[in-house]
Amino acid sequence: MRSVTVALAGNPNVGKTSLFNALTGTYQHVANYPGTTVEIRHGNRTYQDLELVIHDLPGTYSLTAYSEEERVARDFLLVRRPDVVIDVIDATAPERHLYLATQVMEMGRPLVLAFNMSDLAEKRGIRLDYAQLATLLGVPVVPTIGHVGKGIDQLLETIRRLVADPGLSRPCLINYGQEIEARIELIIQAVRANQPELLETYPARWLAVKLIEQDPDALGQIGSPEVQATVADAVDRLTAIFGDEPHMVIAERRYGFISGACQECIQRTTEIRHDSSDLLDAIALHPVLGIPIFLALMYGVFWLTFKVGQYPMEFLQWVFQRLSALAWDLVPPGRDDLIRSLVADGVISGVGGVLVFLPNILLLFLAIAILEDSGYMARAAFVTDRLMHRIGLHGKSFIPMLVGFGCTVPAIMATRILENRRNRLTTILVLPLFSCGARLTIYGLVIPAFFAPAWRGLILWLIYLIGIVIALVGIRLLRLTILKGTSPPFVMELPPYRVPTFRSICLHMWQRGWQYVKKAGTVILALSIVLWLLGNLPRLPMEQRLGRPAEEVRQAQMASSYLGRLGKAIEPAVRPLGFDWRIATALIGATAAKEVFVSQLAISYALEPGSNQVALQDRLRQDYGPLTGICVLIFCLIGTPCAATVAATRQETGQWRWALLQFGGLTAMAYVLTLIIYQTGRLIGWGC
Repeated sequence: MRSVTVALAGNPNVGKTSLFNALTGTYQHVANYPGTTVEIRHGNRTYQDLELVIHDLPGTYSLTAYSEEERVARDFLLVRRPDVVIDVIDATAPERHLYLATQVMEMGRPLVLAFNMSDLAEKRGIRLDYAQLATLLGVPVVPTIGHVGKGIDQLLETIRRLVADPGLSRPCLINYGQEIEARIELIIQAVRANQPELLETYPARWLAVKLIEQDPDALGQIGSPEVQATVADAVDRLTAIFGDEPHMVIAERRYGFISGACQECIQRTTEIRHDSSDLLDAIALHPVLGIPIFLALMYGVFWLTFKVGQYPMEFLQWVFQRLSALAWDLVPPGRDDLIRSLVADGVISGVGGVLVFLPNILLLFLAIAILEDSGYMARAAFVTDRLMHRIGLHGKSFIPMLVGFGCTVPAIMATRILENRRNRLTTILVLPLFSCGARLTIYGLVIPAFFAPAWRGLILWLIYLIGIVIALVGIRLLRLTILKGTSPPFVMELPPYRVPTFRSICLHMWQRGWQYVKKAGTVILALSIVLWLLGNLPRLPMEQRLGRPAEEVRQAQMASSYLGRLGKAIEPAVRPLGFDWRIATALIGATAAKEVFVSQLAISYALEPGSNQVALQDRLRQDYGPLTGICVLIFCLIGTPCAATVAATRQETGQWRWALLQFGGLTAMAYVLTLIIYQTGRLIGWGC
């Protein structure tokens, strides 16, 4: 007969005593926990081939040791390491009592949630989907009625199964957000390097979280100055970012996790909650109003991006125009003015043509940071969860999709949160359809060139919306064909609404904006120089230059260059889309990085040194109509994912075939849709 230690934990007044009595009967006794005056009752129960030794721990609301009872309950779980932990939940108030469960889950012990007083919950109009909750939390859930012994047999059988296979309990770990998760990892690394013996007693993640929460007992275990400094730095940085103590933020994230799980699994038939967060959620999560509210907010974001960003953008255009003209004047003239052209046109105009969109990028990320930090983006993901279920995914895939509005590469990496491989592959394949910040540079060039100011915000919103719609259709097709399968459920966290701190939103905005600046100063700079060389070599013979106007010489040079020849070679393939060789060469550059489209188009036009973005837009208006502008937007939205995206897809999927399918499939789709739009527009005589 195998002896099994079972710990019975829970908040005070959840019916734990009645459940303990039902499990042990008269085979129980009382003793003080060593070194304390706190009583722990012990009882025995034989079940099949198991001898269960059940310990009724003191009732506690938390595992942060502020009282002797809390310290005893926590030490028993950490030091005695019971084979199974039963956390007793009051089924009439699950959102309040699951808070302790989230802390026990982080300990990693085999766990069972016993939802006691389940009959009273039903009488109060609370209906729980226990099977769904068990799947979401990753631990078995058993409804019980302790005082009449209902559910005891199922609870005992669950214990037996857990003892036989502890893997049946795989608690879902709460993601506390990028900033806190990064600090948790740093603390774990510091402990492993300086006090590895602590990890023999304490679970690594649990210890790191407790240190960030400034738990007195956990802090007392730290003797290493390096670990102490890492913890202090983490607390200071997190306090500065959130404008609140980290333990408060962690508590909010736990309650958000609980709220998301309960939203999925609990239906209230008569009881209605009235707190302010729920009143806001009644609007934001409304089954009819939720999607329109989300779309309206995103429209506001894009209107802000263009309307407010227009003024600093015009200033930066003036700055780079002056720098280019200044470089042309200061760099000593040489034979053929090749060096002056490289500095003014290749470097300054190439990089400047990308950096002028920095205000738009920063405003977009500012708005997204406000929506994220306020807690609304989690609601947007929850609202879309209903739609996602219909097309074969769930709302968790919406998280990397949101990241994709910044950059597709980290969005692809963010799909690691998806446990199901089919869901992950499906999400990765459609992520390029969510317009990244790099594409905003193309939209920022093309939209003002062909549309009046009053229409620009709407056109930008429509472009983003079209990408989302195509992605949803693509997801459905993938889930019906090559990636068939069911989607496992998960917990969609609903954190409390917060007023974002100024430091937090500025930090998020600048972190993402700085990535854009670094890319402009490295990748885009290098590509601009390469493309300038391709556009200026071989040099036009001197006899073809003499006596001709400067602009005509620049045009002839571009047409005879390697880049011009390549563009003209593929021009027949893109002519049915309304594109000529200039747009073709820009699309080639955009395959390396989307921002290069703008600088390459400027190079292909061989504009006069010192020309700004407005000059390029004027040339676009002269050579093309609004129909071609729309076609450029659609093709760049859908087709030719950049090289970094292809590489990230290959890395995360482990196979080239998925990366090639993504690149080839999206490019073919872009070609067909652009062809239909252009030829239809020509047929009806619009925008040519």
